[in-house]
Amino acid sequence: MSSLYINETKVVVRYAETDKMGIVHHSNYYIYFEEARTQFIKKTGISYSQMEKDGIMFPLVESNCRYLHGAKYEDKLIIKTWIKELTPVKAEFNYSVIRENDQKEIAKGSTLHTFVNNNFKIINLKKKHTELFEKLQSLI
Repeated sequence: MSSLYINETKVVVRYAETDKMGIVHHSNYYIYFEEARTQFIKKTGISYSQMEKDGIMFPLVESNCRYLHGAKYEDKLIIKTWIKELTPVKAEFNYSVIRENDQKEIAKGSTLHTFVNNNFKIINLKKKHTELFEKLQSLI
């Protein structure tokens, strides 16, 4: 039986990511999620660019974020990322954004992605790229 793999990606809040209130604008959390998910995928030994060369794309079809506390300029954040659900045609990632200095969870969210070919037709990843599917499956 495999155990849940949680990847940690660190980011530092840039001034341009904050709004007039001095906190990170809500839209930037999705950029943090994307960076964290990209790093998570790299841990499988395959990059998004390699997936695309293999004819596999991974578009976002649903997302959500719950904002619990504000992050400010120069805050160091840790984005914990894991796969909540994986099927041959979709994967759901969960995220927890932690402010490093006080270990407070400031946001949490999820993104749902489907596996498609270059024509955006849903594919069965287990059949199309068994090795990648098994690598992802080993992380949950």
